[in-house]
This record gives sequence, structure tokens and C-alpha cells, in this order.
Amino acid sequence: MILNVNNQTIHAATGAVPLANRSEPLVVLVHGAGMDRTVWSHQTRFLAHHGFRALAVDLPGHGRSDGPPLTSIEDLALWVAALAEYFDQPLHLVGHSMGALIALHAAGHHQESVASLGLLGVAVAMPVHPELLATAQDNDPKAAALMASWGLGSLQHVGENPTPGLSMVGGVQALIESSPPGVLATDLAACSVYDQAVMAAENTQCPVTMFLGSGDKMTPRRAAQPLIDSFVTNPAVNEIADCGHMMMMEKPNEIRQGLLAHLNQMV
Repeated sequence: MILNVNNQTIHAATGAVPLANRSEPLVVLVHGAGMDRTVWSHQTRFLAHHGFRALAVDLPGHGRSDGPPLTSIEDLALWVAALAEYFDQPLHLVGHSMGALIALHAAGHHQESVASLGLLGVAVAMPVHPELLATAQDNDPKAAALMASWGLGSLQHVGENPTPGLSMVGGVQALIESSPPGVLATDLAACSVYDQAVMAAENTQCPVTMFLGSGDKMTPRRAAQPLIDSFVTNPAVNEIADCGHMMMMEKPNEIRQGLLAHLNQMV
């Protein structure tokens, strides 16, 4: 699907189910740093066939969307508010990693734009390892290798993949390598300096469900607790066993079912 948001062409996936002439709640899925809409392939189609309109977006400058990439979580959250205005309704936001920070900031500062939050791989802060940031700034392919290594859980490093015959490590690395020059570095820098998660959580009024991987090395479970404690809405917390940071790919069924339970509470 092609959208025009802020005079930019934005590409999005709908699970092969058109949004037109449907009235179900709209779920917008927001990817993480250096990625694109394809990371949600296991969830988009599922939600589209279970009573929801699903829209996995390529953020500006990512995937097939016009650029340049936006340089701060605050600006990306404002872009999400513009997307809600485009559809003239609040969005059920689902975000992973950087996308989770974007969704969180939107809920805390553009409350009228957000109906609910599903946050995957999120923490109260997301500092970026200096080696990863430096290699991304140099457009060094090693950055993609580091992301795949740190981002995936131990089972994925020995071949487990819900899609038979494919290497998840290789797939994640190839996806990040395909992002335009400078995009990953811009995204990582935005995550690293963002310091408003607690304030956003305190201001969030909508229902929240969090998904946290037991083996997540990029946003460890302990780093999410201050954020959990900051929400006034008492978020539901789903802890996903044997799972790293890339949980929508590593444990797609658990994420599908958890999102469906989260969304069904509001319809």
C-alpha cells in the first residue's frame, strides 16, 4: 500500500488484505533501527485475518519510503501523529525496539493519536555500544553482523527458525545491510540519546502490553522494570522464554497470540 504522509510517499504492508471499505480497528506496526516493514510479516497477515486492519509501515527513509530518515524519536513520534491524522483516527500502535520508543513517545505526547500500545524489546533507555555506533557511522557491513549477533537469541545462532530452510542470522544481517547508507547510524543515534521514556510512560493513558525476551541482550529484562513502574495504566507484561531481541521473528506465534489478546480487550 502507498500512502502520502507529510508530502512523502510511504510504503506499508497490509497482510495482502486491502484497508479500503473496512471499519475494524487499525493496528500500525513500527519497525526498529535499520529495518523495515518486512520484519512484521508473521504478524501483519495474521492480524488482518483476525478482525483488524493491519499496517506495517516503512518509516521515512527506510525500506521503500521516501527519505531522508528523521533524526530523533520525538520527530518520529510526531510523524506517527501525522499518520493518525491521515487516517483520521487513533492508532493501535505496535513498536519494536526503536519503534517501541516511537510508539511510547507518541502515546505520552500525542495522546489523541494513540488508542493502545504494544511494546516489544523496550527499555527505559537504549544506549548503543560504541563499536556498533562507530561501524554504523562508517557504513561498515560489520554493523549488520553485530546487530544480528547481539539481537538474536541463542537458539537462532544454532539454526532455529520458524521459517524452515532459512538462516535467521543471515536474514537479519542481510536486511540491515540493505538499508540506505547512514540510516542505521541515524536510527542508533536517535535511540542512544532519547531520555524521555519515563515521562512518556507517566503521561500515557491508553492500555499497554509489553513483550520482553528472556534472552534479550540489547534491551535486557531488568532495563525494562523502571519503565514498567512508570506507567500509570498498569501494563500487562508478557515475558517470552528462550527469546532474544528480535522476538517478532524469533517467536512469531507467541507475539501474534499476545497481540491478539491485547487488542481483543478493546473491541
